[in-house]
Amino acid sequence: MKKSALFALAALAPLALATQVLAAEEATATAEAPTTVGELIVTGEITYRNRTDDAAPVLSYDQGYFQRFEPVSAGDALKRVPSVTFLSDVLESDGARLRGLDPGYTQILINGERVPGASADRSFFVDRIPAELLERIEIIRAPSANRSGDAMAGALNIVLRDSASLDGGYVRGGVTYYDDQEFAENFGFYWGGALGEGRLLIGANVQGRRAPKLKTSFRYDAPGGTLQNIEDQTDTRDGADYSFNANYVTPFAGGELTLDGYFVRTDRLQDEDSIEYRSGLRNDANMLTLNDNDVDILTDSWSLRGKFVVEMLGGESKFKLGYSAMTDEQVEFEKELEFLRDGTPFPDADRFTHDNTDTTLEDAELSAEFEHERDLGGARLTFGLQYNGKERDLALLDRRSRFNIANGVNSGATFPAPGVFTVRSDVDVNIEETRLDPFVMLSGKTDGIRWEAGLRYETTDTRITDDSLGVAPADRVTRNDYTVLLPSANLRINVGDGGRINLSAGRTVRRPNFDKLQPILLIEEYGDDDFIGNPNLKPETAWGFDIGYERRLGSRGIVGVNVFYRDVSDLIEDVNTGLEGDGGAGTFIYTVDNVGDGKVMGLEFDLSTPLSFMGLDNTGVFLNYSWLDSEVDDFAGKRLFNGQSNYVYNVGFIQDIPSWAAAFGVTYRKQGDANDRVALEEVRTRYGADLETFIEKRFGENLVVRLTGQNLLDSSKDEVFDKFGSFADQAARIHDEYELETEKAGPVFQLTARWAF
Repeated sequence: MKKSALFALAALAPLALATQVLAAEEATATAEAPTTVGELIVTGEITYRNRTDDAAPVLSYDQGYFQRFEPVSAGDALKRVPSVTFLSDVLESDGARLRGLDPGYTQILINGERVPGASADRSFFVDRIPAELLERIEIIRAPSANRSGDAMAGALNIVLRDSASLDGGYVRGGVTYYDDQEFAENFGFYWGGALGEGRLLIGANVQGRRAPKLKTSFRYDAPGGTLQNIEDQTDTRDGADYSFNANYVTPFAGGELTLDGYFVRTDRLQDEDSIEYRSGLRNDANMLTLNDNDVDILTDSWSLRGKFVVEMLGGESKFKLGYSAMTDEQVEFEKELEFLRDGTPFPDADRFTHDNTDTTLEDAELSAEFEHERDLGGARLTFGLQYNGKERDLALLDRRSRFNIANGVNSGATFPAPGVFTVRSDVDVNIEETRLDPFVMLSGKTDGIRWEAGLRYETTDTRITDDSLGVAPADRVTRNDYTVLLPSANLRINVGDGGRINLSAGRTVRRPNFDKLQPILLIEEYGDDDFIGNPNLKPETAWGFDIGYERRLGSRGIVGVNVFYRDVSDLIEDVNTGLEGDGGAGTFIYTVDNVGDGKVMGLEFDLSTPLSFMGLDNTGVFLNYSWLDSEVDDFAGKRLFNGQSNYVYNVGFIQDIPSWAAAFGVTYRKQGDANDRVALEEVRTRYGADLETFIEKRFGENLVVRLTGQNLLDSSKDEVFDKFGSFADQAARIHDEYELETEKAGPVFQLTARWAF
């Protein structure tokens, strides 16, 4: 049986296992009655931000908060919540940057559990989770002892629909129209209801995905210098997401057993075609290159988890066991014809290059947890032990064929057959990381106060085995282990009529990127300079503080403001070893080390409320604004954390018209410029504003039809690249190249219908 079929069966395992627990003789009461499908799917109610009972500051947004604008993925939904930015391509939202920081600083949870990601920094692409799976999204601003501490910027918890979400079923169907006059279809099915003594939810969804974009690059020898070339590029991402999930909750052996499973497949083709012209003249006589670059991507993510809660040992005990896996297979080719190497213009090509790269990444995590909670009278004691075992395998084969072409032989600029391929890279890396994290926490509450204080001790043991081509036997195995103590405290105080203050303090951690730990010497990795990894890297740590106030507005509205600060130590930065590089005198070997410090701060405001005080109960307004700032000292001086926008805001409204059984709404989003400074390259990124709208019509209690428009302002992504040949040139501002790139995309329209039964 194919691996993907096994994954799909695993995702639906709760359905199969449900039949085995129906015979349980000892039963307890199940959860409160779920919402009926008609109330959830076909409703005129406007959904606002929720309050939670947690002592820690948590912002919760139900699926209804997002659904009317029909987001395609969890990433699209996150564009409407406070403090989340992206540095993705236009029409895409992949690596979520909570408080503007790099995705590696944000912990992504699914149903409260860590999930494996494809990136070396452990981050997870949130655009791989279809929005139809969402029950709610939680922004967890501060740490607690019973959660993993690698959440320096905070955590985003993506909660999937469970058996308490639905009572009944619905089907969804729709079509999306893109600016290049292409269509993509979508279909979904969900059902939830009683099964035996428990409740079962099953769902399946197919979502067509497409992102057609146009890019233009202008390259100069220096800022204000001579234009060297222009590149025009079409970039189209086309594919589909397939998802299945199931959840079963039942009384079992005197307690409650929960079984969860999900499977998500992303099947995508990235097609990039470009033409490069000499100077600023776009004609055949000045054509420099003709390029065809395709990447075929197949990514499977799946998880199977069980939780058993039972009264024992004078309190409540939880047992969790889970397995999550991600497989990412990418097959890439790049074909390029070069012209004007000998002065003879198009259509006679002078040289042909064909690159083939096959990449397979498998990342799996086995997790287990025991947690016990008991009443001490004036407080509750919670303690436990969490285990996580990760194994990550990366295989990459990069081959190149290059040969010169005699004039006239390849007239017409068609791509010839490749010649003999030579291997440029043959990578085979295995990473094993084992964590064992005990924790203890005290919590309590009175009529006006809820509090918690805890201590977490994280131990990490990493083993990297590199059997890549050219790696010496002595360098193949790298070990790195460390421990870190993470205290945390959260306090919530009720004040006035519907108001409350949140105070939080705690220590968090960010673990080193896997690719920075390997002590492998990479020749000319930084221009003329070399690079070698550092197996002795320790994690970055931060002491953080949050102070917030929120107030209930009427029965449904809420307004909140929060100030945060993070004092970061042991930042991982590039350093010069002082050793001479492979290029001889004037070149060096660089590495990374825990040598930096930084600070992150900001102010976050959010508002979601009906305008009842104006007599407009059916008008809902939404606003969130975040001012973000930071400071880092690196090899070139002071800067912000890489990629951090200095602000992001969303504003919008929804107007329901009960007499027409209809509604419409608009949302507007803008994020500030972001700057990156890394070795030999500096990037400034600016996004245009994003405008979305919807119109819906409800038919009875069972059917709703919705038309949405996205990217209605033809948003662009504008980037400025300062490129250098060496660290010395970067310090002296001697440019190797100065590039201006603009990426644009047109509006997207989606027609969707949901029918409840």
